Amino acid sequence: MKKRYTYYDGNDLGAVYTKTETAFRLWAPTAERVRICFYEKGDGTETPEIREMQKNADGTWSCEKGGDLHKVYYTYLVCIDGKEQETNDPYAKAAGVNGKRSMVVDLEQTNPEGFDKDKGPVVEKETDIVVYEISVADTTADASCGAKYPGKYLGLTERGTKNRKGMATGLDHILELGITHVQIMPSYDFGSIDESKPDEEQYNWGYDPVNYNLPEGSYSTDPFHGEVRIKEYKQMVQALHQAGLGVIMDVVYNHTFDIDGNCFQKCVPDYYYRKTRNGYSDASACGNEVASEKPMVSKYIVDSLKYWALEYHIDGFRFDLMGCLDIKTMEKAVKELRKINPDIILYGEGWTAGPSILPERKRCLKNNISKFNGIGAFSDDIRDAVRGHVFYEKETGFASGKTGTENAIRYAVAGAVRHPQVDYKAYTYSKGAWAKNPADTVNYVSCHDNLTLWDKLTISRPDAGEEEKKAMNRLAASIVFTSQGIPFLLSGEEFARSKPVEGSDELSENSFNLTLYTNSLKYDRLSKYKDLYEFYRGLIAFRKAHKGFWFKTKEEVQNGIRFIDGLPKNVVAFTVAAEEELLFAAYNANPESVVIELPQCKEWKICIDGDKASDKAIRIVEDSHVEIQGISCLAAIAE
Repeated sequence: MKKRYTYYDGNDLGAVYTKTETAFRLWAPTAERVRICFYEKGDGTETPEIREMQKNADGTWSCEKGGDLHKVYYTYLVCIDGKEQETNDPYAKAAGVNGKRSMVVDLEQTNPEGFDKDKGPVVEKETDIVVYEISVADTTADASCGAKYPGKYLGLTERGTKNRKGMATGLDHILELGITHVQIMPSYDFGSIDESKPDEEQYNWGYDPVNYNLPEGSYSTDPFHGEVRIKEYKQMVQALHQAGLGVIMDVVYNHTFDIDGNCFQKCVPDYYYRKTRNGYSDASACGNEVASEKPMVSKYIVDSLKYWALEYHIDGFRFDLMGCLDIKTMEKAVKELRKINPDIILYGEGWTAGPSILPERKRCLKNNISKFNGIGAFSDDIRDAVRGHVFYEKETGFASGKTGTENAIRYAVAGAVRHPQVDYKAYTYSKGAWAKNPADTVNYVSCHDNLTLWDKLTISRPDAGEEEKKAMNRLAASIVFTSQGIPFLLSGEEFARSKPVEGSDELSENSFNLTLYTNSLKYDRLSKYKDLYEFYRGLIAFRKAHKGFWFKTKEEVQNGIRFIDGLPKNVVAFTVAAEEELLFAAYNANPESVVIELPQCKEWKICIDGDKASDKAIRIVEDSHVEIQGISCLAAIAE
């Protein structure tokens, strides 16, 4: 017989703290008994104080305990079908080491001084931001960073850190580069690192959620006391905001670390997961798939997002495997988050890692993005067109020598928005133009997943020397930053980040559980590839200076961009007209230089040329023709 589940629409699930009393409420509609355990410590073998909880409205269980319970730990004993299991609170805001015991917390005591006035940057258009993907650990853990708190939240608050050659590292490096928003890889409490062993080197990306509503303890200076990680996370956010950076949080609502050990399963068995006849649906390829379409799961996801936006002042969210989530839940999330912050940034991976039992029409897939507003998706179109298919390591792309991809590059330049000069019959990577507006599209050529851009070039073009690979890298980046949409880059891409596997000659394409040897940012490499880094700085400055590269609507894209026909093979060129400004950009993927005709103009200020990029003129061209170096981008402003 199919079970029927009640819906509870209250906002008091979890522990609601006051200085005189804390109220606890758990949604467990199929339980026949629920008790609550109180502990003085976040771990250990102490005997708890146990109290009965009362069955209450709409499948909830509740109780109150008097006194100031700040820093008191608790768990629930949930009895279902005669089996009692101890569990952490799904709505916990704090926890002890490894998240096994939830903790009551006075959140006001975790606020750094001035946090009540803290806020992120104002965003005029989503497409004027530049997103830089970082990991809390990767960014400051290596000795070359010079951080006092390597690999910790506080490491991202430090200023004045430098590598051995005196170049800025950590937060200062991010600012010097010209980034507007950092996207932080999973930093909620995850299960793959044993927080009780802080002196041992452990590593994991963290795509294995345990407690969705509190920070990961291994990134704090003290994982044993639940309030510390909260305060240090807020200090990190505050420092980034004070530096002028927005903070985008990588969230993983599509699956959990496990099923049987998870609080969802212990509180309401099989409700939170999609099931097949033979087991569990696994579109995440991690053993389970969260059933976001169910009312209380949908509520949980939206409540969680709101909590991070309100309590931690998060400026945006990146959704892991967003194609596992249902459209209605994401629409609710957009609506509620916009109430909190009209400028909030929302985007995700518009695909799954495997088949799902949820029908495609209901899923937040890339091809469904145009059906609703407010959420963007990563463009695997531009990634694979520029560098070569992500799952075929030796395959090249436009920037690395593949021929016949000019139409795919036009598609990318238009930001996956329909444009009259793109041949959609010949374009087979996606089904037509999937983006309704440029803000729907996140453009990138590398992220934490798969090979870094530099490693992809190394493997797919083993014949290429160092200088040729740098030229390919520059061309790839130039296409991202002169295309419509939101530009995104992996931290370290600007100094040829590589992920060598310790003890071998291999380069890792999936470094999720490898060591810091593989994953951490090596800032001494910044000195070695200073010319590439300076190119990225100039490229970002050039994009930020010209609104023609950050159109907001499809009409602006369709009316403002004109591709130039009749060009040599492996060359794409176009003009952009915006607000009385005329821009020109051309990509030459041929090893040799080409000469093309410029649109008529008095003179052109060349700002990107070969291995140089700037928001100011590098040289002036008054002739009607211009030479574009081999494997390079040329971009200019009309006078």
